[in-house]
Amino acid sequence: MNALPTFENAKILVVGDVMLDRYWFGDVSRISPEAPVPVLKVTRVEERPGGAANVARNIAALGAQCTLLSVVGADEAGDCLQRLLTEQGRVEALLQRDSTISTTIKLRAVARQQQLLRIDFETTPSHEVLNAKLADFRAKLPEADVVVLSDYGKGGLAHIAEMIRLARAAGKPVLVDPKGDDYARYRGASLLTPNRSEFREVAGSWKSEEDFGARADTLRRELELEALLVTRSEDGMSLYREGSALHEPTQTREVFDVSGAGDTVIATLAVMLASGAELPEAMRIANRAAGIVVGKLGTAVVSREEIVQDMGS
Repeated sequence: MNALPTFENAKILVVGDVMLDRYWFGDVSRISPEAPVPVLKVTRVEERPGGAANVARNIAALGAQCTLLSVVGADEAGDCLQRLLTEQGRVEALLQRDSTISTTIKLRAVARQQQLLRIDFETTPSHEVLNAKLADFRAKLPEADVVVLSDYGKGGLAHIAEMIRLARAAGKPVLVDPKGDDYARYRGASLLTPNRSEFREVAGSWKSEEDFGARADTLRRELELEALLVTRSEDGMSLYREGSALHEPTQTREVFDVSGAGDTVIATLAVMLASGAELPEAMRIANRAAGIVVGKLGTAVVSREEIVQDMGS
C-alpha cells in the first residue's frame, strides 16, 4: 500500500480513561514574595480532550469515524469534555456520568512554551457506572472495524479482560495502550503498544538489542498477543510478531512536546488497519504521525493531509 487511504469509512471503537487537559498560558517576570516560586500571570486558557478522548480526537482528525466510551463526573469538566468532543465532529462520545467522582483533569501552567507545573485531579469510577459502560461496549461492538483500549490507569477499564474476550470472539482486532506493571489483564489482545519505559517496567532492563528482542518476544508469547509494538523515542519503533521483528527508525526532526504522542500512534495504527493496511505499513505511517505530533505543543492531533505532505517531503 503506497498511497494513503482516505480513512472515511474506517470505524473505530475507543474505550478508556478520558481526561480534560487544561492549559494556563502566561508570563513569568518575578518570584513570589511568599515562597521561592515563579509567579505566572495567566493571559490565556485552553482546554483539550486528553487520554482516550485524545485518541478519539486523533482518529477524527485523520478523517475516520469514532465511537468513544468512557466515564466522567457529573460536573463542569465532564460537560466541557462532552462539548469539545461534540464540536470535534466524527466522534460519537458516550460518556457515562458518575456523580460520585470528579472528572479527571490535568492542569498545566506554561510560560514561554515551557511547562512550569502540572496539577492532577482524579478519582476512581463506581462499579455501577462501569457496568453500564460494558453494556454500551456490547451494543457498539458490532459496528466497529477495530477496537482501541486506552488505559491511563484511572480505573475506567475494570472490565478490560471481558472487553478483549468479546471483541476477539466477534473477530475484531483489539489494540491496547497499556499502563502499570501488570499486563496479564491484556492477555489475548491483537496488539500491545507500550513505550520504552512502560516496556522496561514489565520486561526489565536489557543489555543489548538482542536481549531487548528476546524480552519482547517472551512478553508477546506469555500474553498470547498477535503482535507487540514498542515505541522507543529517538530509536523509532520495534514490531514483534511470531518469527519476525521489524524496526522503523525515527523521523529526524525537532522534538517540542511528547505528551499525547502515544495517543497519536495507536489512533493512526487503528485507522490504518481499519482501512485495510497490513501491520508493518500501519506502523510506518504511525511513526510518521508521531514525528509530526511531537513538534506541537501539548496534546495535539495530526491530519491525513499532514501525513501526505510529510511523505512527499
